Amino acid sequence: MTRSSVLARRPLRLIAVAAAAMLALAIVLGAAFMGARLATAEADAAAPSATASTAAAVEDAEQPTVADVYALVAPSVVVVETADATGSGVIVNADGSIMTALHVVDGASSITVTFSDGTQATASVASTDEAQDLATLTPDALPEVVVPATLGGGLEVGDAVLAIGTPLGLAWSASSGIVSGLDRTFDADGTDLAGLIQFDAAVNPGSSGGPLVDSDGAVVGIVVALLTTGDDDTFAGVGLAVPIQSALAGSGEDGEPGDGGPQQ
Repeated sequence: MTRSSVLARRPLRLIAVAAAAMLALAIVLGAAFMGARLATAEADAAAPSATASTAAAVEDAEQPTVADVYALVAPSVVVVETADATGSGVIVNADGSIMTALHVVDGASSITVTFSDGTQATASVASTDEAQDLATLTPDALPEVVVPATLGGGLEVGDAVLAIGTPLGLAWSASSGIVSGLDRTFDADGTDLAGLIQFDAAVNPGSSGGPLVDSDGAVVGIVVALLTTGDDDTFAGVGLAVPIQSALAGSGEDGEPGDGGPQQ
């Protein structure tokens, strides 16, 4: 072997070593880059979940509780009394007009209404709708602050509802449940009531005429009947209410969804 050939091979070995070192460095840098890319992708994938969780938490925080809904609507509920019956009613207009069930006041020689602040007044029947078992009352005096209810609609089966009234003489009682059926019919002493809301919030004698309220605090119906399994007239899981918009159309009141609020 000549000297020139030996000298000629040494640079090739150095080049090979340098190339191997550069290759190793490239592999390390590439791995680091890919790791960073994967970490970024994982962070991006996690971001929507975090956003969805935050949005759900905000929505839950803004959803009124049953107590919130009751506090909103109770000032609009009244006790309706005659010589023969006790029922409930709800203020549906800023002029103090009260809607109730017709069978509570039908044929009464005198009607007394008690507002949530304790004010009592006599009332007269302004209009009736026998086809829906509804009556509108005009009180002879009003409390210092009249609080008409907010009116709503658009229920679906499964929606949460609250019934407020005077079951068994217990004024301003509340019971919660869900809408369990729509467009029901009911034979009320020979009169077929149609298009009714079926619900499972407990109601009893004295609840008639009271409001059925949705989860936002809007009145969606007027309670008119309960179904029982016997002659004791106690609640058996099925209450019925006239949809508020049908009630307004039949009574001649001009309320629309969203009406209501304190009025002096």
